Amino acid sequence: MRASPSIIPGIDRDVYLVLDDFGRMGCAWRDTNVEDTDLEAVIQDLLEGQYSNPVRVVGFNLSEGWVRDVSEEIALRLCQRCADEDRELPDSLHQLVEKTAARA
Repeated sequence: MRASPSIIPGIDRDVYLVLDDFGRMGCAWRDTNVEDTDLEAVIQDLLEGQYSNPVRVVGFNLSEGWVRDVSEEIALRLCQRCADEDRELPDSLHQLVEKTAARA
């Protein structure tokens, strides 16, 4: 039996995806370009309001064979970035930060 090819061939790095809540329409993993899935790009997109109501962030690396919920780590980084840049946390991120703080 032949092995199926990887869904993301040739990428040997961590990839991050955001689950966005669209209210009555439901939740969806946001469509993104491969280049925009590294940690810094996702943090920037979150801070710039590219997501309506982010509820979870997952990270994975197919080459290393792992996947995990990184929402708490992302929330901490978002808060730290806002503090470092002396800026307010965008309204769209409050629920994500509060929800992950409650789980910690």
